[in-house]
Amino acid sequence: MESEAGALPLSGSATEDARAEFARLVEAHWRTAYRFAYRLTGNAAEAEDLVQEAAEEAFRAFHRFRRGSRFDRWWLRILYHSFVDRARRERRRFCSPLGDAVHSPSPARWADPESVLDGQLDGPVQRALDALPPDFKATVILVDLEGFSYQEAAQLLRCPVGTVRSRLHRARLALRQWLREYVDAVQRGEL
Repeated sequence: MESEAGALPLSGSATEDARAEFARLVEAHWRTAYRFAYRLTGNAAEAEDLVQEAAEEAFRAFHRFRRGSRFDRWWLRILYHSFVDRARRERRRFCSPLGDAVHSPSPARWADPESVLDGQLDGPVQRALDALPPDFKATVILVDLEGFSYQEAAQLLRCPVGTVRSRLHRARLALRQWLREYVDAVQRGEL
């Protein structure tokens, strides 16, 4: 097997070392990957499946991972692409009018399924986030919820920084519009 300079080999006697290194890296970054997957899917079971699928893909491609680079960024990129591929396969459209969805309770959808999530989003906010197209949703999650810089998000999503800024702007406008009534109710103390 041909390997690039700095890449981790997955053949011969190095296989066990590479597996141990991969397991250590996955364990160290599982929480971040799960949080990202949960925000993308809005569902604990789907998030677990997505993280597992991305881990399997990352393991198969681990021989291309370069030592010294950021494993978490590499793995999140794989996770994001798995999410987009899955959405395409299922031919689901995430961009839909929210209508009653923002106002109708759905506790099973947004109840805290795992204690791993910091700063849990409440129902209407999560549903509004779920209504965004996958590219917009991922951008909002990375920049606004996970604290990545525009440059880091651009690298992870493999798009120009200007595209990140544009997606973020358009997503925030959509979220603001969809959540206007909810925010007003919170400010009035009704919720």
